[in-house]
Amino acid sequence: MADLLPTCPHLPAPRPGLDWRMLHVHREDVRGPAFYHDCLEYGHALWLRGLAGRALLCLDRALGADLRGDEPVLQEWPPPYAALAWMLRQAPPANLVGNPRVHFQHYAGRMNEPRREPRRWRAWACWAVARTVLPHLPGDPRHPVDEPSQAVIAAQLQRHGWPGEARCWAAVVESAAAVGPAAG
Repeated sequence: MADLLPTCPHLPAPRPGLDWRMLHVHREDVRGPAFYHDCLEYGHALWLRGLAGRALLCLDRALGADLRGDEPVLQEWPPPYAALAWMLRQAPPANLVGNPRVHFQHYAGRMNEPRREPRRWRAWACWAVARTVLPHLPGDPRHPVDEPSQAVIAAQLQRHGWPGEARCWAAVVESAAAVGPAAG
């Protein structure tokens, strides 16, 4: 079967035939480096099949991995903010079910343990990427939450994130802003 969407340059090439079982093997273990990589790889496989929304959810899961920040997988595959921006820009509207800005707003506003603070600020970081790439999408007025500034997100990623994560995220947001909004 031919790929439905273009290959993402920011994610590992998926092995043929990946399905839900790839992540299911991690249900009982620590969600460490292998989980992080598998989320990125499976997300790419879903993307290539035209399942943009599900691919973005895999990036969410990768950002929830239990990593210290010095793992080799993070050197090879940095936090997937660039992949997120690229996918949001490339996704045909019919393949992007729902509103990514609202998704990340809800996710950040309702985050729970484990690793609540790092995961919460990564969700806000994704929200900021979505807001930059797709500024025409509204937030959810029925979900009252204080939307943080980019400066607050950067400071919280610096405090709670992996080493270098705040710089990585800021570079993606800056690049996305320079390119301008995606066609909507």
